[in-house]
This record gives sequence, structure tokens and C-alpha cells, in this order.
Amino acid sequence: MTEAANLNSQQAPVITIDGPSGSGKGTIAKLLADSLGYELLDSGALYRLTALAALNGEVDLSDETRLAEIAGSLDIRFAVANGEVAAVLQGVDVSRDIRMERVSMAASRVAAVPAVREALLQRQRDFRQAPGLVADGRDMGTTVFPDAPVKVFLTASAEERARRRYDQLQGRGVSVSLRDLLEDIRARDERDMNRAASPLAPAEDAVVLDSTDIGIDDVLQKVLDLVHERIR
Repeated sequence: MTEAANLNSQQAPVITIDGPSGSGKGTIAKLLADSLGYELLDSGALYRLTALAALNGEVDLSDETRLAEIAGSLDIRFAVANGEVAAVLQGVDVSRDIRMERVSMAASRVAAVPAVREALLQRQRDFRQAPGLVADGRDMGTTVFPDAPVKVFLTASAEERARRRYDQLQGRGVSVSLRDLLEDIRARDERDMNRAASPLAPAEDAVVLDSTDIGIDDVLQKVLDLVHERIR
């Protein structure tokens, strides 16, 4: 990257959307990026891709050194087609695979490894390009883009997040237990909030939005109002 291009990317505004699993941050991030014409970073997909590569390679999820090596050498890209973002691992579209529950749970464990987070840090920052970036994750506003002019922490009750996930899976024809989903979400929240590296928490200057009783359109409008207020 040339010096001029690097300067341009550093000046590109970033909107961070952080929050726990099932809060709706992925949906809001995508709608926001579409509305503004910004680039989109689904940071969670990077951890899911690392987890999937580890599972496919039968790597022990307690082997932190090997996990960091996988994270640092991932052959990945994101392709946009028909309004959807596809995650491509080693030339194969694995968008559906990385959403499987076993990969989700593995990703939560992988994300708690400091060496993995360090390996993926610069890769995430490289997504910052003009005209701007919407970054979706759990530590976008606290660690990855601490200078972002707009930071949102989107949350919802564990019960509501479990219900959303249940409806989503049922819509795909997947038979699941609502009780099991709720237990999984609570366990994931516990890991994410108490991990040593970049624990899940709103940045000091983040606006916290609770989406438990708010429709997606209302949440999007609140975030857009914030963007128009802070980014000229």
C-alpha cells in the first residue's frame, strides 16, 4: 500500500458495532454498510473461519500455538454477491459451515486465545478503507478501532437472543432445544465477558442500545442518526 493510500485508509471513518451473540449486530452492520456504501467487516467470521480450519484439521482447541499459526496463515476472502457476504476458505464458500453450532462454540473458545487475537488484529485493521468501514464484533470499539468516531454496543436479554436463534434455526429446518440454546448463549457470554484478552464490554465512549423490545428498523434508524451526528 502506498503512503497516500495508507493515509487515506487511516482517515476513513469507522463505525463499530459490538455486542453479544444474537443481539442483532450482524444484521445492523450489514444494513448500515449497505445504506452508507461502506466496507463491511464481520470480525466474528474470522474467528469462525479459524475455528472451522482447526476442526477440519482435527487440531486440539487447547493447542494455542497451533491455533495462532492457523489464524495467521488463513487463506480467506469475503465475496459479495446478491447483497450477501460469502466467507471463502481455501477457495471454498463455507458461509453455511461457519454458522453451525459446533463451529460457533469452537469459535468462542478460539477467540479467548490471546495469540489468536493478536494474529488477527492487523488483518482486521486492513479492512479500513475509503469511504468508510462498518466493523461488527465484540472488541471493535475497545481494541481494534479505538479511534472510531461512532461506537455502538448492541445488546438484548439472553432469553430474547435465544428465541431469535431458535426461530432462525427452525426456519432452516434445524431441530433444536430452546433451553439448550439459552444455556449455550449464557455460557458463551460468560466466556466472552471474562476472557483475559479483550473481554466483551462496551467502550467507554460507546452508545449502548438494547434491542430486546426494539424492531430492527428502529435500531437501524437510531444508529444512522448517530452516524449523521458524528460523521460529516
